[in-house]
Amino acid sequence: MTRTTADLGPEATDGSAVDRAVAAFRDGTPVLVHDAADREGETDIVYPAGAVDADAVAHLRNDAGGLVCTAVSDAVADAAGLPFLEDELDHPAAADHDITYDDRSSFSLPVNHRETFTGITDDDRARTIQRLADAAAAARSEDYDAEEFAAEFRTPGHVHVLRGAPNLLADRRGHTELGLALAEAAELPPAVVVCEMLDADSGGAKGPAAAREYARQNGYVYVEGAAIVDRLG
Repeated sequence: MTRTTADLGPEATDGSAVDRAVAAFRDGTPVLVHDAADREGETDIVYPAGAVDADAVAHLRNDAGGLVCTAVSDAVADAAGLPFLEDELDHPAAADHDITYDDRSSFSLPVNHRETFTGITDDDRARTIQRLADAAAAARSEDYDAEEFAAEFRTPGHVHVLRGAPNLLADRRGHTELGLALAEAAELPPAVVVCEMLDADSGGAKGPAAAREYARQNGYVYVEGAAIVDRLG
């Protein structure tokens, strides 16, 4: 997979970084996206879902370390009948979802593709993610529905699906929407993979300075969420 070399200076917060991030996405290359210090304060490695293979899953496991999720647009989720997970849970733990950084969780159903075995291996997760990208492309047609989705995927599974806000960045500014906005700008199907970068020593979120340095050393684009909102919101 070709990587783009990013000159990561102050321009990481302006439109030029967004342009490079969109170009990287179009080439199937991941980018690093920091949401905001007053939100989660996390940097995610974000891939276009169609570009994810087993090596990419290993990259996310080893270099990011967070939860590997696939975000799809609200329209795709509607077509596939994918709900918000908290709306489907009849348990006291789901009654008061009091997260401090947002109004609600974007989690939908965790799935495996039906051709996988356990679903957790790099190959299995890559297959599920690639088929989710295919489903996102197919869901733009009028005849795609929940039954067609269920013919390919089962739940519970090992790839967590996230549901984007209807108006993306106008409604919500999480990594789900930031990644989907990049995919839309790159004219790709509305499906992206996000995974939080964790610090190997502390176990906490990798700070922006460390994430920028990682991007510089590995030739990836680093971009602030505020820059994506300003350019693509």
